[in-house]
Amino acid sequence: MKNGASSIQVLDRAMALVGVLARAPGPASLTRLAEQVGLHTASAHRILGALMAHGLIEKTGAGEYDLGVRWLEVGNRLRARLNIRQVAMPYMQQLAELTGETVNLIVRRGDEAVYVERVSGGQTLIQVVQVVGAHAPLHVTAVGKIFLAEDSLSGVMGYAERTGLPAYTPNTLTTLERLSSELDTIRREQLARDREEAEQGVACIGAPIRDAEGKLVAGLSISAPADRHKPGWAEALKKAAGQTGAALGYQANV
Repeated sequence: MKNGASSIQVLDRAMALVGVLARAPGPASLTRLAEQVGLHTASAHRILGALMAHGLIEKTGAGEYDLGVRWLEVGNRLRARLNIRQVAMPYMQQLAELTGETVNLIVRRGDEAVYVERVSGGQTLIQVVQVVGAHAPLHVTAVGKIFLAEDSLSGVMGYAERTGLPAYTPNTLTTLERLSSELDTIRREQLARDREEAEQGVACIGAPIRDAEGKLVAGLSISAPADRHKPGWAEALKKAAGQTGAALGYQANV
């Protein structure tokens, strides 16, 4: 418990130093930074060194400290995520009208897929409705598996170890071998399927959305009763996801 409290204290001090630099009109000296956050210069120097190692702080030629370019990368990614719902909406609406089914926009949060937006086609009496804010393990959803397919082998193994790959239906992929084989297929096809793995009777297909840097930031999926899925949906889904990515600046052929 003591080590945990100490780690939190160091984090608090690190963020205090970052906060001072964020408010400053320009670079600041070690002495000034230490004074403003109430630290000894030696403690401030150690923390700033750790922040520099992660690209969060930079040292100028004059020996002063300033925010690092890593914050620009973080800001760009956050801006893309905050805007993605607005960007994706017209393509989601078109896809929902075309299929008559529910279209979901999903992002990753740790080991879960989180539904951040949805559009209902409204053409049928029986619909699959995912509540905005709902979440599910990555390995049981189509878009969740897309995020896993983006991970390294060690990342996938880590997910399997942390979660234990619990079963939700008899179709859930509950072994690392089966999951890895599925992820290989997803990497080749850039399309994922949930074959009644999260809920019996319900199937999904998912496609990736990438930002201007080519990073996977979200995914679109179509959810419908398994017996209503149509072959043509896959290409329509990939097109909608691709259009969303293009609107974010992604150039697929670059």
